[in-house]
Amino acid sequence: MSLPGVASMVTMSLYHLVDMFWVAKLGHEAIAALTIVLPFFILVISVGVGSGVGANALASRRFGERNIEATNQVAGQVFVLSGIFGVIFVVAAVFFAEPILIICGATPDIMDMAAQYLVVLGWATPFMLFRMITSNVFRASGDAVKPMFFYIAGSITNIILDPFFIFGWGPFPEMGVRGAALATVIASLVGAGLSLFYIVAHKSVYRLKPHHLKPDLPIIRDIYRVGLPSMLMEVTESVVFGLFNRAIAGFGSLALAAAGIVFRIIDLAFMPIIGGSHGLLPIVGFCFGAHLWDRLWRAVRLSSVALTVVMGVSTVVLLLFAPQTIGIFNKDPKLMAIAVPAMRILLSSVIIIGPTIMFITTFQGLSKGTQAMVLSLARQFVFFIPALYLLHQTLGITGVWLSLPVSDVLAFIVSGLWLYREYRIQKRSGVWDIAPAMETDPRD
Repeated sequence: MSLPGVASMVTMSLYHLVDMFWVAKLGHEAIAALTIVLPFFILVISVGVGSGVGANALASRRFGERNIEATNQVAGQVFVLSGIFGVIFVVAAVFFAEPILIICGATPDIMDMAAQYLVVLGWATPFMLFRMITSNVFRASGDAVKPMFFYIAGSITNIILDPFFIFGWGPFPEMGVRGAALATVIASLVGAGLSLFYIVAHKSVYRLKPHHLKPDLPIIRDIYRVGLPSMLMEVTESVVFGLFNRAIAGFGSLALAAAGIVFRIIDLAFMPIIGGSHGLLPIVGFCFGAHLWDRLWRAVRLSSVALTVVMGVSTVVLLLFAPQTIGIFNKDPKLMAIAVPAMRILLSSVIIIGPTIMFITTFQGLSKGTQAMVLSLARQFVFFIPALYLLHQTLGITGVWLSLPVSDVLAFIVSGLWLYREYRIQKRSGVWDIAPAMETDPRD
């Protein structure tokens, strides 16, 4: 369940890196422009992730209960949610680009480029949302491979189109950063189109009928009972990046460009965590519905340990080759002087982020969305904002970089202790003595 998710996310991260590689040739201002749009992009992802997590948890639980009709009803709401939120994001990006960018911390020298990129990117949001939510629904049914292919197809499309649209290769006009955004729109359409075909052509276990596609408020409420906390967790990520960008913007667009490159590189190392979360969530949800308690907690332990090892190796490699990796995108000595120490500081806590995300994902799979939200908010607000303010004031730009590792360490300690408390409460409550709803997984 995890490996296809990892492959999907790695492919997407590679697309972002290739995107940055081509855009970097337009100058550091172009890199900074894409960086300043990142909070909006994360906000779109937050809606897709929150809706997908809720649909995943609800559908996997219905599978565990052997209620197939209910799973079809859950899958049908994908169309409703993608359409509603997609329209909202298109309107926001097209008509309110400059106010959004000002909030995100855009400096005057990059405002025009950033607005060009955001306006075009906005048209991709409905397709992004549909692809993200349907991928979670497919994973809930035990099919993690097809979503991987859909993500890969979209990412490869983007990678191929980038230089043609950015620099005007062949018959295409030169569009600069707008070309990078247009490539994303087309790539998102490809991924969404494949997902649509797979779900309506009965290529999955779902058998959707017209009445499944109508808005069903009770199901939507159940989706967001779990998904809303997850969505809010991701929204806080958007707010965090907005605050982070505003702090970095005080040191100029060159610092913003350095941050953009570093975050794209670290994203590649971070993708196994996202894939692991995608793999763990339906297993926890299924085991919870089927009362397979020992299997549930074994999955949590294994995923946490595995991610610690993987992230440890990734961290060592990136620490050793930080200058060479950053130099692939831009060799400007001034930018390198900012980006290399930033990358090494931000990498210092990556090894513990994996277990932290697994702990929070476990609460989501247990339908304890409130606890998951509280833990995420603690990491993003209770710990990060004070650290950002204090370290920024005392250590300057170094303090801005340090604020993220400090909040990650505190979040790891708190979430680990909280999950252990949940484990002890569950074990003492006697639920482990309840007979499993089934001895085997019906999807095997």
